[in-house]
Amino acid sequence: MQNDIHKKITGAGVLITLGIIFGDIGTSPLYVLKAIMGEREISELLVYGGLSCVFWTLTIQTTFKYISLTLQADNHGEGGIFSLYALVKKHHKWLYFPAFVGAGTMLADGIITPPISVTSAIEGLKIISPDIPVIPIVIFILIILFAFQQFGTKIVGAAFGPIMLLWFSMLFVLGIRQVFFVPEILKAINPVYAYELLKNYPAGFWLLGSVFLATTGAEALYSDLGHCGRKNIRISWMFVKAALIANYFGQGAWMLSSGKTHLLGANPFYEIMPLWFLWIGIGIATVATFIASQALITGSFTLISEAVSLNFWPRVLIKYPTNIKGQLYIPSINWFLFAGCVGAVLFFQESARMEAAYGFNISIAMMMTTFLMTYYLLYVKKFPTWIVVVILIVFVSVESCFFVANLLKIKQAWAFLLIVFAIIFTMYVWYRGRKILNKLVVFLNINEHLPTLVDLSHDNTISKYASNLIYLTSANNPRQIERRIIYSIINRNPKRADIYWFIHVDRTNEPYTMEYSVDPMFDKKVFRINFRLGFRIQPRVNLLFRKVIEEMVAKKELDISSPYKSLSKYKLPSDFKFVILERFLSIENEFSLKEGFILNSYFLLRRIGLPDTKTFGLDTSDVTIEKIPLIISPVTTMPLKRME
Repeated sequence: MQNDIHKKITGAGVLITLGIIFGDIGTSPLYVLKAIMGEREISELLVYGGLSCVFWTLTIQTTFKYISLTLQADNHGEGGIFSLYALVKKHHKWLYFPAFVGAGTMLADGIITPPISVTSAIEGLKIISPDIPVIPIVIFILIILFAFQQFGTKIVGAAFGPIMLLWFSMLFVLGIRQVFFVPEILKAINPVYAYELLKNYPAGFWLLGSVFLATTGAEALYSDLGHCGRKNIRISWMFVKAALIANYFGQGAWMLSSGKTHLLGANPFYEIMPLWFLWIGIGIATVATFIASQALITGSFTLISEAVSLNFWPRVLIKYPTNIKGQLYIPSINWFLFAGCVGAVLFFQESARMEAAYGFNISIAMMMTTFLMTYYLLYVKKFPTWIVVVILIVFVSVESCFFVANLLKIKQAWAFLLIVFAIIFTMYVWYRGRKILNKLVVFLNINEHLPTLVDLSHDNTISKYASNLIYLTSANNPRQIERRIIYSIINRNPKRADIYWFIHVDRTNEPYTMEYSVDPMFDKKVFRINFRLGFRIQPRVNLLFRKVIEEMVAKKELDISSPYKSLSKYKLPSDFKFVILERFLSIENEFSLKEGFILNSYFLLRRIGLPDTKTFGLDTSDVTIEKIPLIISPVTTMPLKRME
């Protein structure tokens, strides 16, 4: 069931949307025009053309592609690359790859966005005090930002909306003030100026790499769809776009009327502020970049959480610091991003250098979204093929130009490309490794083994292993069970129990599903529980199982009183024990180079990742782990000779 915020437009919903959704794209005026101008001479062609390119980029990419089209692709109210993938994955097997690439580039973008935003804001202090130490201040803010994540954003979350409303209002007023003095700047809305810049200005095409910075937050906007809802985002965007355009055009008006021939390191964003307002403006900008960075970090947590649920990422520790829906904290990702952000600050030193590396990754992410959106429009929305082709041509043409223009940034972005490659490689290895292993799982008809389990339960010649013995099963068919589970119970140290439980966790494409069913399979001695959990729900099996037991006892479907005479008279509950079957790669295998590399990498990631006990929220005192050697490609030739 969708949240009310998805159903109707409210003042509170719009305010929350301003605080959560538009932080990244909303702080772009801090550096976009500064990046376009660089050290170039200020001219009408450059100013009008640059503003025209920015205006139409926001219109085509952000408004048309994301606000109008992509926001339609909500998976039960949730957005983002993995939600989009979940909607279209059944239509083609290879669609996992653009999802991997899009997710990898988005995660890498979370490393460069906080440094460039915060540094751009703090650099405004140089106008007042040129010798101020910017780098230590930026790093101090980043330390506070990332250390704060473990506590959640419940306390300050309510303030995000009003602060960002103040920020966008400031952008609008400061921009309109300059436009009022140079109204002819509005001519830049004409796309002819953009065409003239790209055609006639020396190396004008390559300026698109800087123009692209104006829309880099659009992908994050879609990822945060679930927090605010489509209607509130669309209404809020009208105000946000007006504020952004006003500020961009105000900066352009100042450049044409300032009498300067070059910026000489000045930032037009701060130059349009009255001197008396500068301290206030820098303070508001710093808080706005903090909020923008917070949104990107939260989005990264959500991205990895969804990847884990979709079996695209090794299991990691996920915490829920507050009771707010969807708010989570992943320590490993948090400190990975922190290390990357601090490294970027120390490496680039100033925002102008960061601008050179910014945008390359996100241009790739946008192209991946376009590919997935094509399948969504064709197979889910049932758009006519010719319309989808036209839309595809428009976006591929625009995004290809941005991608090519951003190729100049490869030298500065090589470290981020390595990070992207590592993320995509991890996802691919985990995905392919699981595919290979799943093919080797042998399922048996559980009905054929139920009588054996019941006989084993009544066999007093075997010491009781546990009163309630629980296994996790991956069998989707309720009448099947893995051969290794039957082997563990019957053949490998027979395990007698009063009741055998088989638990299956079914991950759904919906984000917040929490359902279960109980199948009493045989004579109240064997039960199967099937949990249906959304891809954003942490599978805390221990707690979920306990809840099921409590409900079954309340309905008198189950008696869990201790079977031991000395304990039953005190009405003590019986004991429960989980058995986890942990596979490891046997040395008896003989792999091909590719298969061996994937499987060895997969099991290495498993050792690094979270163990099954923590993944499924199991109390380690109630868990036994059995090691099972995995023989996939056994050695077939062994030239061993017997000596006479």
